[in-house]
Amino acid sequence: MPTQASTQQEDWHSTACILCSLNCGVEVQLGEGEDAGRFLKIRGDKAHPVSEGYQCQKASRLDYYQNMPNRLHTPLRRRPDGTCEEVSWDVAIGEIAEKLRTIRDTHGGHSLAYYGGGGQGNHIGGAHSSTLRAAMGTRYIYNSLAQEKTGGFWVNGKLFGKQTCHLSEDVHNSDYLLVIGTNPWQSHGFPQARKVLNEIARDPERKLVVVDPRHTETAKKADVFLQVRPGGDAHMMLAMLGTIVQEGLENKEFLAQRTQGWDELKPILFDIPVDDYATRAGLDAATVREVARGLAKAKAGCVRTDLGLEHSPHSTLNCYLSKLLFLITGQFGRKGTTNLHNYLVPLIGHSKDPEEGGRTTRVTGMREISKFYPPNILPAEINTDHPERIRGVVVDSANPLMTAADTPAYREAFDKLDLLVVIDVAMTETARMAHYVLPAASQFEKWEATFFNMEFPTNFFHLRRPLLEPTADSLPEPEIYRRIAVAMGEIPNDFPGLRAVARLDRRWPKLRLFPAALAATFKMRPKLKNYGAIVLHETLGAALPDGARVGGILWGACQVFAKKHGAAMRRAGIEDRGAGLGEALFERILGQNSGTLTSEHAYDDVWAMIKHRDGKIHLAIDEMLAEVAELAAEKPPAKDRDLVLIAGERRSYNANTILRSPDWRKKDVQGALKIHPEDAEALGLGNGDLASCESERGSVRVRLEVTDELQRGVVSMPHGYGMHDESENGDADVDQHGPAVNLLTSAAHCDALAKTPFHKHVPVRLVAVPS
Repeated sequence: MPTQASTQQEDWHSTACILCSLNCGVEVQLGEGEDAGRFLKIRGDKAHPVSEGYQCQKASRLDYYQNMPNRLHTPLRRRPDGTCEEVSWDVAIGEIAEKLRTIRDTHGGHSLAYYGGGGQGNHIGGAHSSTLRAAMGTRYIYNSLAQEKTGGFWVNGKLFGKQTCHLSEDVHNSDYLLVIGTNPWQSHGFPQARKVLNEIARDPERKLVVVDPRHTETAKKADVFLQVRPGGDAHMMLAMLGTIVQEGLENKEFLAQRTQGWDELKPILFDIPVDDYATRAGLDAATVREVARGLAKAKAGCVRTDLGLEHSPHSTLNCYLSKLLFLITGQFGRKGTTNLHNYLVPLIGHSKDPEEGGRTTRVTGMREISKFYPPNILPAEINTDHPERIRGVVVDSANPLMTAADTPAYREAFDKLDLLVVIDVAMTETARMAHYVLPAASQFEKWEATFFNMEFPTNFFHLRRPLLEPTADSLPEPEIYRRIAVAMGEIPNDFPGLRAVARLDRRWPKLRLFPAALAATFKMRPKLKNYGAIVLHETLGAALPDGARVGGILWGACQVFAKKHGAAMRRAGIEDRGAGLGEALFERILGQNSGTLTSEHAYDDVWAMIKHRDGKIHLAIDEMLAEVAELAAEKPPAKDRDLVLIAGERRSYNANTILRSPDWRKKDVQGALKIHPEDAEALGLGNGDLASCESERGSVRVRLEVTDELQRGVVSMPHGYGMHDESENGDADVDQHGPAVNLLTSAAHCDALAKTPFHKHVPVRLVAVPS
């Protein structure tokens, strides 16, 4: 880390935090001399249009990402004995291209898969990965969104018409905030979360209700805290919905005008045994009823959920019921409620269901949702003798051996692959198994952006300039993809004619020379459409100043965005000066180092974003109503059951695995397992004791933190721990502090429809071990 004697530049450089989906704007002071490349000081960027100078404590630790001890510096190839040797880029790219082409041509593109594609806040590189996937001939994309969110995406598709219809909670303007299965104080999820939570807590006219198995930091600020039984969320929400319908509190006018399917849904909710379901959820029925009334009667009610619902039993049903809470009360499409939002660059697509002709995998028959497949099934798609199994995987900016469920299954499956390629900034656990490891430039060494732009009524985009030159022999991901596609013979090495037109177009954009030339190129060579991202990167991108090649794909996105949201763009102050509204937006994005507003909608615009032909919300989803019926027969858990582990708790100093060194943590360095005092006493364990936490899949050693924030029978463990680092001589692995939580989770323990893992409900045992 920086020394006290560091010299530093006086300039502050605008960029963004990359440790959660908010990607708050920050400013960095860089070191010089012996501290060159170091982040000496980090502060919130007041010029950022959304975060406005806000930052949490994690952003101040970003130097531990940029200057981690095990950064990759050159391409690596695995030897037969499992060790790695350095090779040149030409050798690595040539051999990878040949192996990919051989697998594709011998077994078909479905025998290859792509995992990751962007990492947290590293999305422009991921957008260019379409080039690599086209060359591979695969539609198999696995990533963290598919591990966490596809159940909700699928429900959105049924309710609003397309899985791309995504919701944004107007928390800042709500007077009644119901938080279920999330701890925004630590996980954020909406801009300036801690500031907003404090404002709500201080305002007697606003109410905060928190539902969680753990008495979280957010729950401690709540007016009402419901400590739900792990796995009891569906019963709890049905008790609330039953209360609303049975007491006639539904918004009848909204339901009649804006929805269809209410006649089918209403009798089901009317028959819910509210008191019984509240009791099954471990809650006081009177309090559950009071919360339901409060939401229904609020002027502007908002429901905020996250992984606590999406990684628990009945996870897809949980997503459905949580949306019904604000839909049947009419808390939608207004200020302070839930709304749909636009995207400059969509994160997801729409997939048809299998019965509609939608795609499924060849081995397990898993449906595609939002163009993705869930990591939970990938080991089964590989580790089989099925003739159409997956034989090669490219992993980009991801570490599934640590972050996906069932580490043992992943190790066994990846060991069977004919080819495993990892593109990353560090030697991750997944990279250690790879046949080839390609070093990527860090997020602060290249032009980058996040596509987590999910605000309403205003939305924004932040294109980040590089702060530093790429380390050693690393390359930005788009260039890596391009080289592989060229080596596979899929695209030419150069586009000189189109690039020449792009240079002219940048001088006289009003003439629209490049759009015409691009359209003509694609008409004459239609195959190049599949490689459009790299074509833009190498032509218009190459004509942009300061090496901003990735701006090519943003130029294309701006043209599409302007056709859909012109009025909202003008409200945000974007004016067409003769070259087109899309061109004006593109120039604005390039010229604003701290990000810029891209649109300002009216709340009524939400209804135009619904994709059903009738423009209405379709409330009745057959698969979900069938699961509601099955809940009545679900037996309550036995009293002598195992402990329930909440795996993946958000804490002050844990994040995704791009922060690999334990030194970044100011506290909780070992990632303690939290346990109720009575459970600890019953096991003969005390605070700070060492124990073995064991599941059906494996075991990890943990230090205990005895606390009454958990109910009896429940324990909690953070994610982002248990990674490995090289010893000083580079010959051995050394365990870093804390447990690797996915040694305990099982791929089979998951949602039936979306295959999202039940990380928040893992049966475990604790056994004392000698200190």
